[in-house]
Amino acid sequence: QVQLVESGGGLVQPGGSLTLSCAASGSIRSINAMGWYRQTPGKERELVASITRTKYTNYADSAKGRFTISRDNRKNTVYLQMNSLRPEDSAVYYCNAEGISRTFGALMAEVWGQGTLVTVSS
Repeated sequence: QVQLVESGGGLVQPGGSLTLSCAASGSIRSINAMGWYRQTPGKERELVASITRTKYTNYADSAKGRFTISRDNRKNTVYLQMNSLRPEDSAVYYCNAEGISRTFGALMAEVWGQGTLVTVSS
């Protein structure tokens, strides 16, 4: 079984910074892509940023220039550094992993974390 555990959410003032972390655990050999999504009540979950195993990154327009995604392949961990936060960045942030090769068992297509709440407010 592969699990994703997020951490780093919380309350921050507008203009502030937060770093989210997501660690994948289980009998993992490699993970193709990892990413961060966010969701607010009544809206669909949307991509914030993603990164492949070879460190190719993709960002939503709203995240470009403010957020930085990175990963540590040895630790199966992905990070999201968020700067210049705005109230509209408030959401539950979910970690995602795709294409998980395991030591034992079949390839897993996709796994989601349980989410971490980010609130940007004064």
